[in-house]
Amino acid sequence: MALLEQLQEAQKDAMRAKDKIRLDTNRMALAEVKQRQIDAQMIPDDANILAILTKMVKQRKESASQYSAAARQDLADVELAEITIIEQFLPQALTQAELDDLLTQAIAETAASNMQDMAKVMAWLRPQVQGRTDMGALSGLVKNRLN
Repeated sequence: MALLEQLQEAQKDAMRAKDKIRLDTNRMALAEVKQRQIDAQMIPDDANILAILTKMVKQRKESASQYSAAARQDLADVELAEITIIEQFLPQALTQAELDDLLTQAIAETAASNMQDMAKVMAWLRPQVQGRTDMGALSGLVKNRLN
């Protein structure tokens, strides 16, 4: 089943169960997908939807940390609940060993030897790891490996 269909089915299930937080989160995700579809004039595929959901998780993590820092745990809890719901649609995260293997393969495939080749390595890795790892952390691993 396509990711868009999964989101739509989850929305229907949340309506039937009268689960407000799940329903609101699914509606936000579907609204973001629809907005991107209109803005870019394209049909959303799984890769685009994964990118949208990954961005939504990242935004909510940042918001939750800011709310916690401001002693607003009630708002941070809402953001964390939304993260849990969105992450159900993301693929399983890569283990450190899998990430190391992909990184070794990317460096070999792109013949990267120094920091100037980092963009090539990241471009090769991005489709492989989209939604399965934090791109900022991956960037740090690539930097360490190329230095």
